Amino acid sequence: MTDLLEISSGVIDGRVDLEQSGPLNRINHQLSELSESTAVVEAFSHCIVFKTDEGLVAFDTSNEQGGKRCVDAIRHWTDDPFHSVVFTHGHIDHVGGCGAFCSEAQRPSIVAHENVLQRFERYRLTNGYNHVINERQFGQFKRRGYDLAGDAQFLPTTTPNPDQTYDHAHTLTAGDTRFELRHAKGETDDHTWAWVPSQRAICAGDFFIWAFPNAGNPQKAQRYPREWAQALRDMAAMEAELFLPAHGLPICGKERIATVLDDVASALEFLVDETLTLMNAGARLSDIIHSIKIPNTLTDKPWLAPTYDEPEFVIRNLWRLYGGWYDGNPANLKPAADSKLAQELAALAGGAAKLAARALELTDSDVRSACHLIEMASLAEPENADIHAVRAEVYQRRRAGESSLMAKGIYGSAANESKAKSDAP
Repeated sequence: MTDLLEISSGVIDGRVDLEQSGPLNRINHQLSELSESTAVVEAFSHCIVFKTDEGLVAFDTSNEQGGKRCVDAIRHWTDDPFHSVVFTHGHIDHVGGCGAFCSEAQRPSIVAHENVLQRFERYRLTNGYNHVINERQFGQFKRRGYDLAGDAQFLPTTTPNPDQTYDHAHTLTAGDTRFELRHAKGETDDHTWAWVPSQRAICAGDFFIWAFPNAGNPQKAQRYPREWAQALRDMAAMEAELFLPAHGLPICGKERIATVLDDVASALEFLVDETLTLMNAGARLSDIIHSIKIPNTLTDKPWLAPTYDEPEFVIRNLWRLYGGWYDGNPANLKPAADSKLAQELAALAGGAAKLAARALELTDSDVRSACHLIEMASLAEPENADIHAVRAEVYQRRRAGESSLMAKGIYGSAANESKAKSDAP
């Protein structure tokens, strides 16, 4: 059995590099015992399980496809019934597999923050939209045979509403084990993290993911970076000896745990402080995005690499949180239709083909401008197969130069869209 704590210790201590460690976040549905009473099933997301005198307490259930595999892995470890399932938050990779946990003879109690119910209702209202963005963001996993969303509904119909909800704090007791549930805003407004005194352990949900925090996601609802940083500071104050995130490796040792929590909190605090300083000075969103650069000393660390989300997206989310949707550019307050503006610029340039040609020229030296120009060209002549061939190339090259899954997903989707409309084989 892989010693997950040994791997994470080696990475944090600098004894093991990423080439030696292998993936920091694995989806293999294998259970690793961390102690006689604690285990983790590595899935999308993980399921953290505690044995108690009254049965098992599980934190999260993976998604619809992973739930049964998590239960099967747990059943190879113990036959104890499930006492409770805690949703750390309502994202479908955490709640989608709950049907498998509820299908056994003894149905567990489902515990979550009260805002999970509002999230579930929003998912039902925006089912189609969520399927679209899920395909754009995680389509590569679907093509490998592992879809994150539910088969019929984005939120699987087998996912139950919580039986117990709370607002600020809640103590869950199972036998002689106490789980102190704390609410804090971060990636979501319905997030729970838990302190387990008997284990000196923290179940962190998605407050820590072994990558730059998912605090900016361009296709999802509001994130809360300032409150997120405070939650990490609160966790660090517990001086835990075992830290259990819902994605990535568990961590042991209070010094290691304090180090990673401080680094992530510091990164978020830097972005909050710098963004608010410029907002308060009257800067436009575009100026803020292009002037704030987070120190490489933070993002070079294995637990802060911008491989999923990235700092630029966090700045945009902070603007949305504190400033609304107006970006400071008067032309964008009530803009022309994208297609109308594209036609005007194409006419000035001497045709959409010239915009496309210039976009291709700029791809290596100024890829941001290249994307604007090729988008204008394709909007001016949306049925032009040659322009779509250039658009596919520009966005495919843009995708190759990006580090975050979110940026890669969006640019890759745009490239695929134009490939389908071009004459390319």
